[in-house]
Amino acid sequence: MPRQKPRNDNTMEKRKLRINGHSHLLPYPEEIPQFMKDKGIFWVDKDRKFMLQKDWNRPITDSSFFLDEKLEWMERNKLDHAVVLNLSQLYGNGLRVEEMKQALRFQNDFNAKVQHNHPNKFTCGFVVHPGFVRSACWEIERCVEVLGMQLLCLPTHYMDSIGTWRCIFDEENEPIFEMANKYNLAVEIHPYDGEKFIKLENISWRFHLIWMLAQCGDAYHFLTLNGYQDKYPNMRTCFAHGGQLAQINLGRRIQGFDGRPDLFEGKSHPRKAVGHKNIFFDTLVHDTGGLELLIRNQGSKQVIMGLDDPYPLGEMESEKQSSYPGKIIDLAIERKIITETEGDAIWEDNVIQWLCGDDEAAKQKLITRITS
Repeated sequence: MPRQKPRNDNTMEKRKLRINGHSHLLPYPEEIPQFMKDKGIFWVDKDRKFMLQKDWNRPITDSSFFLDEKLEWMERNKLDHAVVLNLSQLYGNGLRVEEMKQALRFQNDFNAKVQHNHPNKFTCGFVVHPGFVRSACWEIERCVEVLGMQLLCLPTHYMDSIGTWRCIFDEENEPIFEMANKYNLAVEIHPYDGEKFIKLENISWRFHLIWMLAQCGDAYHFLTLNGYQDKYPNMRTCFAHGGQLAQINLGRRIQGFDGRPDLFEGKSHPRKAVGHKNIFFDTLVHDTGGLELLIRNQGSKQVIMGLDDPYPLGEMESEKQSSYPGKIIDLAIERKIITETEGDAIWEDNVIQWLCGDDEAAKQKLITRITS
C-alpha cells in the first residue's frame, strides 16, 4: 500500500499534490475515425480487448486505458493530476503524408478535448512529425494558440521524408525547438518504433526491455552534444523511463569526448548537461538502485514522477510484480536514498517546474486548475 504521510492536526500544512508526469489514454473505439481503421493506421476493437494496426496488435491489459476508468483509477490511488502523453503508435512513421497529418491531428484534438473537459485532472500533450518540419511548426502553433496545449511530445527517432531514420535532436529540427522555446513548452521524449530500424528479430520483448533505453540514451547524447538545453532556455526536456542508459553511460561518453575530440568539433561537453535545470527524467526505472544512480547523476530536482500507466511496464497495482503506483518513491524514502521532502517534490514541484519552467504565473494557474 502507498505510504501515508502522518497528519499533524495542530498545523495547517497543505498536502502536497500527487501529479503523475507520464500517463497514457486510449480513445474509446467509437471515438476513432473510420479512416484510421480502413487504412490500418490504428484502432481499438469494439470489445476493448486489443489496440491494433495493420500488421500489429497488443492486448489492452487494464481498463484504465480509457477515460472514465482512468478517472476511477486515479481516485482509487489518490492521484490528483496526470500528464497524458500521445500514443506511441501515432508518431506517424511510415504513413503517407496526408494520412500521417490526419492521424496526428486526431490524436492532438482528442488529447485537447480530454484536457478541456477535465482541466483539474489532466494536462495533455500533442505530437508532431519532425520529418516535415514546416507542417510540424504549423501544428505546434495550432495546438498552442488554438487548443491551449503546452506539452510537445516527440519520438527519440523518426523516419524523414526520404525514408532515412534520424535522431530527434538532429540539427535540421531546430525550427521545432525554436517554436518550443518561443512558446515556453515542456517537451517529452519517448522511444518507439525501434524494430523498424534496428535489424533484429522482434522476440522476447527486446525492443521494449532493451532497445527503448538505448533510444533514449541516443537522443540524450545528441540533445547535450548540441547544447540545446542552453540554446533554447525556455524549452524543458524530459526523457521517459529515467533515461536509464544515459545515466550508466555518462562516464563512457565523457571518456570518449575527451579521448577523441576530433570527433566532436563544435560540440558541447557532456559534463555541461549533467544536472541541468532544463533536462528532466521520470522515475520509471523499476528499482531503487537505478533511481539512486539517476539522482546521484542529475540531482533530485531533475526527477519527476512517471508511472507510465496503465502499461504492464508501468508502476501499476500488481501482486505478481509486487507493485503499486508510487512504490519506488516510498522505497527510496524508506532506504534513505531521498528525503521525504525530496519525494514530495518529485510528485509535485518538479513536475510543475518541467511543465511551466520559471513562469510563476503559469505555475499558479496550473496549481489553481488542479485544486479547483
